[in-house]
Amino acid sequence: MNESHRRAPARSATPSALDDLGSIRPLRVWQDVVARVIESELITLAVVEIPPGGLVPAHRHPNEQVGLCLAGSLRFTIGAETGELGPGGMWRIHADVPHEVHAGADGAVVVEAFSPVRSDWEGLEPAPESSPRWPAGS
Repeated sequence: MNESHRRAPARSATPSALDDLGSIRPLRVWQDVVARVIESELITLAVVEIPPGGLVPAHRHPNEQVGLCLAGSLRFTIGAETGELGPGGMWRIHADVPHEVHAGADGAVVVEAFSPVRSDWEGLEPAPESSPRWPAGS
């Protein structure tokens, strides 16, 4: 993530060892993209919501990343490979490989794991309080 996306105040408190997704305040990761984040010492896990037609612009980071589409659809470009993904679609991104995502007409909800932790997300601006889009009815 480039420096223009970093903002104060600091990230909300880490949830307890057992918690519910709806209790985690979303962070603004990109313009209209929010994530609910839980971290351990070595891994960042994020449930990310991308709005209809939303864009995560091309970027790279030193973290390995794996993910799974829970709802909606995505056009994902990783390096030179581009593919359309829907619920159940998965991806793997090695460290420092450029990637970008375009959400489909209904947007998308994805779960992603990063290792090591996303220290570049420290200090991201909290997004307005909202109910998670996934799971349905939460």
